[in-house]
Amino acid sequence: MKKFHLAALILGVALLVFLIWKIGPAAIWRDMHLLGWGLVPFVLLEGVAKVFHTIAWRRCLVPPHSSLPLSRLYNIDLAGGAINYFTPTATVGGEVVKGALLAAEHQGPGAATGIIINKLSYALSQFATALIGSLLVIWRISLPTYAYGPLLAGNLFLGAGLAGFLIVQRQGKLGAVLRWIATRLRLESLKRAAAYITEIDQDLRRFYREDPRGLWASSGWHLAGFVVSMVKTWYFLYLFQSDSFFTAAAAWLLATWLDLLVFFIPLEIGLQEGIRVVVFSVLGFTAALGLTYGIALRLEQIFWGAVGLGVYWAIMPDRRVEASPTGEG
Repeated sequence: MKKFHLAALILGVALLVFLIWKIGPAAIWRDMHLLGWGLVPFVLLEGVAKVFHTIAWRRCLVPPHSSLPLSRLYNIDLAGGAINYFTPTATVGGEVVKGALLAAEHQGPGAATGIIINKLSYALSQFATALIGSLLVIWRISLPTYAYGPLLAGNLFLGAGLAGFLIVQRQGKLGAVLRWIATRLRLESLKRAAAYITEIDQDLRRFYREDPRGLWASSGWHLAGFVVSMVKTWYFLYLFQSDSFFTAAAAWLLATWLDLLVFFIPLEIGLQEGIRVVVFSVLGFTAALGLTYGIALRLEQIFWGAVGLGVYWAIMPDRRVEASPTGEG
């Protein structure tokens, strides 16, 4: 896996360098210069989107974690997002950190349960928004005939995976395989792991039984966050030329649709920028503007990743104990 991450990073950097060379550093610098201080609101708007995503996450939590202040959950989400961005763990490492920070507030399987449900909620909302929105705007663009097959196959695969994950959660079967192995190997460590994941499965069943609309309410809040991201794209385009919100939404939707197909690539260096170049080009913009948008997006991610690391350092349990005058958390 480390070799895959390293290879993906090297190839991604090579792709980014190639894009800059092919499009021309002068054209990119001109667009970055035109963007200027407009980059600041662009970056800060992502903080607004994160508020909606945090509300969506709280909708997935069960008591007592659901009673935590929104500001606390926002900070935990920032910390987890930073770990996801700066470490090649395919979004797993950040979720572990979020779970540990939640568990420091209240012990029990509820921390893991809320994270698992929210991952599904976010993915469902992102997939549905990108797919439906892209179908509404794809008639406006011309894609090569050979591109439709892989796009269709990729989306069918993602859709089937999300549907399967939902069924597994609702039926409390997340630990079914581990429980089956534990009963046959009879190892103490496996038994403990199986017991813990059984508690999570019970919590999952309770969530879907007692709050059947919770997942869909959470997805709605995530959708609100995505709308803010569309507004952010519109603002970017507005700085260069007056354009409709529909066009900006189309750019965001198509780029997100393609992002979903390469989610397993760590950091998506090169790919993220390349996708924006392709999307902006097919929508009638210059390749330089697409790459400028991709670079602005990368700078935004670095900024919020750095903020998240600072938050993580400030709120991690060990520091809270050190900061307490009595030595108590």
